[in-house]
Amino acid sequence: MTAPVRWYRLDTADRVAAEAARRIVTQAQQAIAARGRFRIVLAGGSTPGRCYRRLAARDCDWARWDVYFGDERCLPADHPDRNSVMVQRSLLRQAAIPDEQVHVIPAERGPEAAARAYEPLVRAALPFDLVLAGVGEDGHTASLFPGHDWPAGRLVVPVHDAPKPPPDRVSLSLAALDDCRHMLVLATGEGKRDALRRWRDGADLPVARLAARHGVEVLADAAALPDASP
Repeated sequence: MTAPVRWYRLDTADRVAAEAARRIVTQAQQAIAARGRFRIVLAGGSTPGRCYRRLAARDCDWARWDVYFGDERCLPADHPDRNSVMVQRSLLRQAAIPDEQVHVIPAERGPEAAARAYEPLVRAALPFDLVLAGVGEDGHTASLFPGHDWPAGRLVVPVHDAPKPPPDRVSLSLAALDDCRHMLVLATGEGKRDALRRWRDGADLPVARLAARHGVEVLADAAALPDASP
């Protein structure tokens, strides 16, 4: 069954970041009130990074947050191109989330070993309270690229031969990403316009396969989504 997709068009990338941060804070408050914890999956990329900088300035109950990652590049742990390093710089330096509650993918071990190590952490966290995802110009999300096959029955998968560097990566599977209470997809910039158009036209893209239980909310700016009508 196809999950409902709700499209929200905002004027600028800054407004997308601000609205995403607002929604994340709201979901965090609700999750902590209901269950005492907030489990969030973070995405890499410049658009989520803009959101994290805004989020870092908010007054949140950071001690009750658990942070997970949707994907990671197989690079040294301190490499500037890693998602974990970007999140550290844009969010974690300001947000007082305990280190033991930031669950970094050990991608420096290589795709297979890292996927095996991360899988039990993901399994124990499900369902996530919120999954934040991005979309690439080719329609990929996390490190799930068009034309690739992924191991069945896995929550975390090794990725080889990615079409953009580095070729080796680790990614949550669609099953893991979908097992959440809320899902936000962020897209900004004219470069994302074709991917969003194809998604809305029914193309078989990895991002179009997202099927969270309560649907998918897409926040896009006017450059990426000139027309927000169905």
